[in-house]
Amino acid sequence: MIRSIVRGTGAALPRRIMKNADFEGMVETSDEWIVQRTGIRQRHIAAEDETTASLGEAAAREALKNAGLTPDDIDLIVLATSTPNNTFPATAVEIQQRLGMRHGFAFDMQAVCSGFVYAMTTADLYIRGGLAKRVLVIGSETFSRLLDWTDRSTCVLFGDGAGALVLEAGEGEGTIADHGVLAASLRSDGTHREKLYVDGGPSTTGTVGHLRMEGREVFKHAVGMITDVIEATFDQAGITADDLAWFVPHQANKRIIDASAKKLGIAEEKVVVTVDLHGNTSAASVPLALSIAVADGRIKRGDLVLLEAMGGGFTWGAVLIRW
Repeated sequence: MIRSIVRGTGAALPRRIMKNADFEGMVETSDEWIVQRTGIRQRHIAAEDETTASLGEAAAREALKNAGLTPDDIDLIVLATSTPNNTFPATAVEIQQRLGMRHGFAFDMQAVCSGFVYAMTTADLYIRGGLAKRVLVIGSETFSRLLDWTDRSTCVLFGDGAGALVLEAGEGEGTIADHGVLAASLRSDGTHREKLYVDGGPSTTGTVGHLRMEGREVFKHAVGMITDVIEATFDQAGITADDLAWFVPHQANKRIIDASAKKLGIAEEKVVVTVDLHGNTSAASVPLALSIAVADGRIKRGDLVLLEAMGGGFTWGAVLIRW
């Protein structure tokens, strides 16, 4: 059977680093308060000349380089983002142009923080359906553009960045020993919309708007929803938490990551954590963490890796990959 195999990963971060102490003159908060409640110590903030497209391009180029490929080898670009450069066209098309691609096709996917997991699953379907041989999957965000910098409950949580990987069609035996995407589970529930949303948009206010969040409500639902899709993914693959080499969760809050891992029985040493360095970068969160764990040698060929995310909507999902 056809499997979607990971060939290479890449990441890109804005030049500016904003530490927790930098907020102390802006809003009523402190480094101690932020670290205790979220685990975040710093985040990267995009400059005027750094956009979702430019960061996505940089991450894509690194992923292509690590895969030993060029843009000419790519058939499809799927970009997960909630912060496009323009309302339209899709920012994926701009990245396609920046890469010098005049062939194939490209589109954006919007599932907020779950976007990259949704994009991975979509790319896998295109590959297994025979419509693409190689897909560039990107998560890129400039969430700093959506923040209300007077709201201490949200402005300290988010950062900007991009991550990418290349998926390529390969052959598998249809077993858990295959390399590539092995199982996935996606969910959404619009009844939770007002717990995490942006209060603007072209069809409602004609403005970009600001991010609004009921933090306690999000935390209350997060662990249960995350474990739900992960257990469904385990059931599909016929594995348990003990079989995992690495767990790469959405990097939103260290307490959510810890509670989810504990509930699932995933050992702490198997969890990839970058939230302290990047904050919550929404759809860029999972591919950023993934690319760092690959680059530093933690994730190796043959490892069983679980990706997970939850975002506004609510949306949530998990993908299991054999590296």
